[in-house]
Parts: sequence; structure tokens; C-alpha cells
Amino acid sequence: MQQILVPIFICVVLPVGIVLINALTKMNGDNKRATILIKAIESGSGIDANRLAESLRKPRKSQRDILNLRLLRGCMFSLIGIVLIIIGCLNIDCPLAPVITGCISLAVGFSYLTVYFVSRRQLSDEK
Repeated sequence: MQQILVPIFICVVLPVGIVLINALTKMNGDNKRATILIKAIESGSGIDANRLAESLRKPRKSQRDILNLRLLRGCMFSLIGIVLIIIGCLNIDCPLAPVITGCISLAVGFSYLTVYFVSRRQLSDEK
């Protein structure tokens, strides 16, 4: 019975908990911003509501920051994938789990790098 509880917890309960915490954090931030905006409007102290709403908006990342983040993630996933594949190939006694995980990580890294190079080309064409 205990042997099946750990995989169920890792595969079901843990991801659901992470998504729930993330969603509640975003909702809490939105509610706080809305409360501040409502109180400022209700106080009627001559504050421009549009400028206040614009300043309370979440900061957006620039296209260059997003592009650099994709490059970083692509390099990290690719390097981790290569290391896991090498470790899996060098250990004869080891099961195929590191090799499979390494192949998946390498594929994700290559996809990030592909999106980076395509996005970089499109960003330079727009300028």
C-alpha cells in the first residue's frame, strides 16, 4: 500500500498543489492591486485613476529579456541532457532512466534554442 502512495503523491498531489499555490498567489496580487485602486478612487484626492492603474500593472518583460531567457533555458536544458546521456552511457549497471531523461531534456533544450534563433531573426527584421 505504501509503495503506491508515494508515486500518487508525486504525480498527482504535488503538481496540483504547485498549480494551486501559483494561481492563489496571482489572484492575491490582482486583488491587492484592485483594492488599492478602489481605495484611491473612493478617496477622491485628485489622483489620476488611469495613471495609478498603469503604475500598478504588472511589469512586462522586454522582447530582449524574453529572448535572453530562452537562450539561457535552451543552453541549460541541452547541457543537462548531454550530461545525463553521458552518465547513463558510462554506467552499465544503471537503468535507462538517465538516458531517457537526458534525451527529453536535450529535446526541450533544442526546442528553446530553435525558438531563440527564429525569434532573434524576427526581432532583427522588425528593427
